[in-house]
Amino acid sequence: MYLVPPMDDEPPPAYVAFVSAHLDDLRRETSRLVGGDPEAEHIYMDVLADVAVHWRRLSWRRRLLGRPHAERDYLQHRLTVRTKQWREDQVYEVDVRVLPEHRYAPALYRRGGSIALRKAAVLPDTHRSGRVTATADAGIAWCQAYRRQQWHAVGRRIAFGILLLATLIQSMSMLSADY
Repeated sequence: MYLVPPMDDEPPPAYVAFVSAHLDDLRRETSRLVGGDPEAEHIYMDVLADVAVHWRRLSWRRRLLGRPHAERDYLQHRLTVRTKQWREDQVYEVDVRVLPEHRYAPALYRRGGSIALRKAAVLPDTHRSGRVTATADAGIAWCQAYRRQQWHAVGRRIAFGILLLATLIQSMSMLSADY
């Protein structure tokens, strides 16, 4: 029935594996690009959602065109675009300083992290493995992408309805002008 079937509501295993493989680097790079701002979590989740929206197209590009790193390249491209948008949206000038690796993580906690975040690292029940975090982030990003895709479908239907109505009005006015 569909020319292009709609997006699945659950992330495919390949997407979850992709997120698992790239999540730590993506978080680190996003945080570095925004200078440790707490907004970094929103940016990297938006980037993962952007990749999720185009996942099928990227998979086809990898398989049919022989581009083995199509998903990773698109991830880097969207990270660049989202970071640029974030910088342009800032009211004040953004001063990003790249800190050495060993001093970088504690700087995040000093800039607005909570005591709960510091405790979570040492409490055994709250510490999660990277795989669980990656699966959760992949699911959240996929859900955001799924909702975005649904809203785009609604927008396309509304635009089609408006064009159809305008065509009917134009046709009727042309027919009535002939008589």
